[in-house]
Formats: sequence, structure tokens, C-alpha cells
Amino acid sequence: MPIDATLPYDDQNVFAKILRGEIPSKKVYEDDFALAFHDIAPQAPVHVLVIPKGPYVSWDDFSAHAPADLIAGFVRAVGKVARDLGLVESGYRLLGNVGGHGGQEVPHLHVHLFGGAPLGPMLAR
Repeated sequence: MPIDATLPYDDQNVFAKILRGEIPSKKVYEDDFALAFHDIAPQAPVHVLVIPKGPYVSWDDFSAHAPADLIAGFVRAVGKVARDLGLVESGYRLLGNVGGHGGQEVPHLHVHLFGGAPLGPMLAR
């Protein structure tokens, strides 16, 4: 169910629980700024989620309130994960959903990395 990205951060959301180690994940990468893990319902041969280590509901919240070092570290982590997974040469899709119309389902900023096969058009026509 899409969420309202303007609501306060909910520290009981599934990604907050994954960050705290309360729910297991199949980690791909972790550093001081981000955690990347395989999606439990992959939509492509490679489908990884990358989340920042901090209480940010959406890209809007993150870009307005996160410190510069966290923003830079998160963006670098996304790039490193794509390179480490071998997605750069063949190409990949990076997707971030924000709010109800954007289809955001978890109230913690996350981006999806899709790859490993041709992905088709971005939006259904």
C-alpha cells in the first residue's frame, strides 16, 4: 500500500528493522552510510535495494535533511553496488519511489537497482 512520504519517520518500518538486525536480509554491501540487500520479491534477474543509514522517509526528506557526508556516501554506495554486481557495462535501472503517486510502499528512503536482462520500457503505456 503506498504511503504518505510527508509523515514523520516510523522506526518500526521493515527497513529500520533490517538496519537494526531484527529482520534478516541477504546483504550485498554495507558501509557507514548505506546497506544494500536483495529484494525478497525480485522483479528482474538482479534486484537490489539500497537504503541509507538514517531515519529518512523519502528522497525529499533525505535531500532536505541529511548531512552532506551521508548524502555523498549513500550516492557512492549505490554506484559501488552497481559496479560490484557487474551492471554498469550492460546497463541497469535505478528507481526511487516517493509517496502515494510514486508507489512508495515502505516509509524509509530506498532505491531499487534492477539489471541482468533487458528491462523494457520504464512505464506501462
